Amino acid sequence: MGVNFDAYARTGVDLVNARLDDLDDLRALFPETSAWMREEVAERDLAIFRRAQKRLRDVFDYGTSGRDTDAVAELNALLEAFPVQPRISGHDSSDWHMHVTSRGASVSSEYLAGAVWGLSVWLCEYGSARFGVCADQRCGNVYLDTSSNCCRRFCSERCATRSHVAAHRARKRAAIGEQTTVAAQPVPADSLTPVS
Repeated sequence: MGVNFDAYARTGVDLVNARLDDLDDLRALFPETSAWMREEVAERDLAIFRRAQKRLRDVFDYGTSGRDTDAVAELNALLEAFPVQPRISGHDSSDWHMHVTSRGASVSSEYLAGAVWGLSVWLCEYGSARFGVCADQRCGNVYLDTSSNCCRRFCSERCATRSHVAAHRARKRAAIGEQTTVAAQPVPADSLTPVS
């Protein structure tokens, strides 16, 4: 079984888009398959996750604005802060799988090493232009652009639809405003003279 780098990269996306107001928000970030993380997460992890969340958002901002060198520098710094130390884990030959950190690593070390590793592999494979920030001004979520021609602008269909509807309504209001302005303009006096 190979390592699913996309899944690791998506944990980075999930982290950047997550609310992290308290430990319950942090616990909600972990998948059902990571019950141990939910049980062992501590207050100190929350502060680490918040700092990493901001730094990963910077990576997406750099990628979106074409600042590849900055995105790479930040990911390299995060790889140093949360190093990958792969190990094989499992109970028997039918359950062997890879973990990204050594046994006994903290919840933050385990999660963040995987997220940073996944995003780093993603950048090397597809380039930082595939790191997106939603174009809907009310959203701001990040995403990984998996479109065939790197043209995605929104994190979801919901945001795309909402943004397109808002733009359509704005154009409609502008058109009505122009019609109202034209209708409200006074007619010049010389155009009112009768034609003989």
